[in-house]
Amino acid sequence: MIRVLFEHHHLYYLPQFIPIIREMQKRAAYHIVASISEKADKQEIGVFKKAVKELGIDCLKADGENERRRIIREQAFDVLITGNKQYLTEIAAENTLVVMVYHGIGLKKSYYRDTSPRVDLRAVESKERYEILRRKGERGLVLCGFTKLDPLVKTDKTDRERRIADFGLSGDKKTVLYAPTFYPSSVEMLLPELTAIANHVNVLVKLHQFSWTKKKYRHHYRQAQAIADLHPHVYLIPPEQFNILPYYRITDILITDISSTLFEYLALNRPIIQTEFSRKRLKHRLFPWLLNHRLDLDRFERIDFTYRLSEPVLLEWCVEQILTKPDTMESARLRARDRFLYKLDGNASGRLVDAIEERIGIPGRA
Repeated sequence: MIRVLFEHHHLYYLPQFIPIIREMQKRAAYHIVASISEKADKQEIGVFKKAVKELGIDCLKADGENERRRIIREQAFDVLITGNKQYLTEIAAENTLVVMVYHGIGLKKSYYRDTSPRVDLRAVESKERYEILRRKGERGLVLCGFTKLDPLVKTDKTDRERRIADFGLSGDKKTVLYAPTFYPSSVEMLLPELTAIANHVNVLVKLHQFSWTKKKYRHHYRQAQAIADLHPHVYLIPPEQFNILPYYRITDILITDISSTLFEYLALNRPIIQTEFSRKRLKHRLFPWLLNHRLDLDRFERIDFTYRLSEPVLLEWCVEQILTKPDTMESARLRARDRFLYKLDGNASGRLVDAIEERIGIPGRA
């Protein structure tokens, strides 16, 4: 049996690992273990352990973060799959094959900076990103697509009306998904405007995990909960529902800012509203280049497939325009889908596992 560890710094890494886990389970050649940083929020760890149990795989047990890292190193897994480079050299044994499946495909430069010589294989979600990484000298690149999206492609259409009714919303209305990032975020400025569109559509709010677990962002969920409590057509998705994919399927429009959801939602060819405003920290208002240094401005400039929202008060008007003519930007979305996402055939995980098996020398695998 090939022993594999899926290493998590946070719960929100898990959705992109689940399809890989399922692919390995189908091949029946793997003993799979998952682990999450003991420094993560305790509620987050609890949700993680429950999800891992439901997946039917083992969860690594440890008393504290130092012991967890030591155990991982001593276990010397055959394969270690991670979402970023942090303390890789500390936990990866000498003969362990390290695979990077980066935790986001959004607009942050960390996608290119968060790399390490210790990474042997790296999953890449698009030809464009593959070429950029290749030119930067990255090795072991696997052009496979974004594994997180595999279930979105393979799963049969959901009983939309039933799912919407489960949230206490109207199955007869169109449904908007608001999925912002944690920083720089449009949350504080846009949440009050959701009540205006909720008179005409259902609104699902999916906050970033940090908006629930990080003290400096918890006012996000408090503000969102207050609005959901007051308006019957606004539903705040609880933190236990960490996987956004089921909500993509049942919604008609996405609203976001610089989140990876911008590119993930392209898989469905449905309208996307991108906010152009956020409430920034004082240092970033005074010295905007400090924030710009963290953002992939070149990638941002190539986004031509969204409806740009310049002011919060224009949200209702923008949603009405889209509902009147939902296909206005379809051709731009289809071009962007081909550019930013590789082979939406539900087999990105299969291609990655094939590459892993080729590297470790499993007979009969291409």
